[in-house]
Amino acid sequence: MKNASRIGRWVAMLLLAAVLPAQALPAAETAKPPAAEWVTPVVAGYGKVHPRPDAAVQPDPAADYRIFVRVTDDGKHPRELMGALDRLARLVNLMGVAKVPPSHVHIVALLDEHAVLAAATDATYRRYTKVRKNPNLAIVHALRQAGVELLVCGQALAMQKLPDTAVVPDATITLSALTDVAVYGQKGYSYMQL
Repeated sequence: MKNASRIGRWVAMLLLAAVLPAQALPAAETAKPPAAEWVTPVVAGYGKVHPRPDAAVQPDPAADYRIFVRVTDDGKHPRELMGALDRLARLVNLMGVAKVPPSHVHIVALLDEHAVLAAATDATYRRYTKVRKNPNLAIVHALRQAGVELLVCGQALAMQKLPDTAVVPDATITLSALTDVAVYGQKGYSYMQL
């Protein structure tokens, strides 16, 4: 008798579970997902973003944003655009989509470890990776044009045995990633790593 009662309850629960989603289905079918529009409003061609003006958390266009981004790379894909740089472009584009004026966006991006090669001349990149052209130079230039201050860790350059002349003019060589984090932290920059 107990087993029959349990089985009866299970059958009732299964029927209820089957009926409830079916009742909710028509409402779910009428709700349309947002259009899949991808844009690159600030860094053209890189870091595409999907505008979401309905999202709960948005950057405030009246606020001033100071962001220090440490960019690293594993060096395993020298023929491809560095994914961290594309994400950095996405950060810039997200601020643009949120209508934060460029004068309110202060991003300092530090290329550290293997990422220093992203700012290397084609000749240097070829010598160290055996890849004919540096696939990152266009995005490095586009980020600089968008107002991102690009830094290259001087200690990482030394460890990679790269001369200062290996770095393109879009980037500035600094003493060290270790000290840059402290210096920009004291200036009120939020820290992010990509």
